[in-house]
Amino acid sequence: MTGTPCDPAAVAAGLIDLLDVREIVVDPAFATPATVAAYEADSSPQPGGHVFGGQVMGQAVAAVGRTVPEGRRIHSMYSYFLAPGDPGHPIRFQVDALRDGNSFSVRRVLATQPGRTPEEAERTILAMTASFQEQQDGLEHQERAPDAPDPEGLPTTAQVLDGIDHPVARYWATQRPIDIRHVTDPIYLRPDPASDAADTQMVWMRTLAPVEADPLLHDAILAFASDYTPFEPILRRQGLSWMTPGLRMATIDHAIWWHRHVDANEWLLYVQRSPSAAGGRGLTHGQVFDRAGDLVATVTQEGMIRVKDRT
Repeated sequence: MTGTPCDPAAVAAGLIDLLDVREIVVDPAFATPATVAAYEADSSPQPGGHVFGGQVMGQAVAAVGRTVPEGRRIHSMYSYFLAPGDPGHPIRFQVDALRDGNSFSVRRVLATQPGRTPEEAERTILAMTASFQEQQDGLEHQERAPDAPDPEGLPTTAQVLDGIDHPVARYWATQRPIDIRHVTDPIYLRPDPASDAADTQMVWMRTLAPVEADPLLHDAILAFASDYTPFEPILRRQGLSWMTPGLRMATIDHAIWWHRHVDANEWLLYVQRSPSAAGGRGLTHGQVFDRAGDLVATVTQEGMIRVKDRT
């Protein structure tokens, strides 16, 4: 096996600890008239010493969700990734209340860390705006999930990467708290042989083991998990893989619309495609369906993607 076999329950429980941000005193030096709360959270170690963007988004969702009136749940969020995070320092989340209406609440959160120079007191790594709504009835229609094989019959990431002696492969196989199973051929190690026709990618995902968490943290888990695979449809269309030499990628912005709320312990089908790559950037559009085929969320992500010396 690749790496040390993990305890799935412990890894999944670690995700809840990671997303369960702790409230701290608002620093008046950085507060605005709209500031309502501040939180702090740590980072999970990653290969290469970086901070996973989905972690910061999930923690930001947890932070803003704790400042809205009871009964309101997130229905949309938009995040800009402004700087890489440093896993050696806690991340601070300052929440500003932009609006509290009869049924909607809008919040802004800045995720910051200490600056890297004496002149830089604080560095913003993520800026998010999120909107919350009370449960309401209204018009309904939706797209339905495409046909896909059941996740139980698909190989796990650990099985796909079995025998690969690489730190990223070991982490993905043993420490990733989300169970990701590709319907389309995985491109961890090699390009999709059908890349010319592969304009759609599908993966099943859920927590590695069942977790006990409140509804807000299940929304945060969806934000966390949505950031694992959006680059892959771009790589597929370009005939690339995660192992392509000289490949550099970084998320620029990421948006999610929650149409229905789900239990992250249950399988979700994430259907993704890339409509455009231009100017050193790639765009991915994703739809998340539950096991019953209902559309529960829509995701878009734009990222910087470059391959050194590729014409």
